[in-house]
Amino acid sequence: MSFVSRKKMTAFDWINYALLALISLVCVFPFLYVFSVSFTDPDVYVPLRFYLFPEKWSLAAYSYILSTDSFLNALKSTVFITAVGTILNLIVTFSLAYVLTKKDVPGRGPMMGFVIFTLVFSAGIVPNYLLVQNLGLLNSYWSLIWPVLTNAWSLIIIKSFLESLPSELEDAARIDGCSDIGVFLRVVLPLSMPAVAAFTLFFAVSHWNTYFNALIYLSDAKKWTLQVLVKTLVIDSDNAGMAGAGGDERSVPQETIRMASIMLAMAPILLVYPFLQKHFAKGVMLGSVKG
Repeated sequence: MSFVSRKKMTAFDWINYALLALISLVCVFPFLYVFSVSFTDPDVYVPLRFYLFPEKWSLAAYSYILSTDSFLNALKSTVFITAVGTILNLIVTFSLAYVLTKKDVPGRGPMMGFVIFTLVFSAGIVPNYLLVQNLGLLNSYWSLIWPVLTNAWSLIIIKSFLESLPSELEDAARIDGCSDIGVFLRVVLPLSMPAVAAFTLFFAVSHWNTYFNALIYLSDAKKWTLQVLVKTLVIDSDNAGMAGAGGDERSVPQETIRMASIMLAMAPILLVYPFLQKHFAKGVMLGSVKG
């Protein structure tokens, strides 16, 4: 049976595999270069030279960065925004999506219309900035959290998923004396754990990679996120923001400092994503099939 189902490789298949392998190498080589330079010993580092693997391994760049006040402040800011923002995203998105599944809720139609409207039309940068300014959130971590408590795409996907859950379970819980909040907490949420896991990752990755909003809303360098700090180091070629280190910056090449900062900014996502990739795949399919 396996012999019959085995497909013979054609020239077209070989060309496809070769092109995919080439594209994969093109994507991997920049990462290898960043990785290699970040671990290269300052004594053997040669500028403008391609390193596939470090000639001499060293943690000097990482030790320098982790000893600076700027990086530690940026790390604390990013962790706070990611943790608090993700929790609030889950609370607001799932509770609002659950309300939108109830056809007897007053104003459900206009609310759903507003959600779909924001999916199609966006206010733009200037109105968003004026909104944050009038709310008094400028130069505050909350400017990166409150305006993005939820989004139309997540609401619609989660709403579709919740509608696919058996309504008989909710009816049984109400017969047993559960209130609407009790049904949501004790029945709906436990059944929605695949969706909760998937969107926890979606929201966490989004907050961890916050860059543009942090750039325009946070004027205090002590409140910068990791992405803004990395941009300052890599694009602006400015190491002034890394002041406060215990060692001498001149002993560590700027290029190795930049590459090490990129690796440290990517490391949490790179370490977590392979183990939770299946939840991303499930999250794409949430609410897409009903039966």
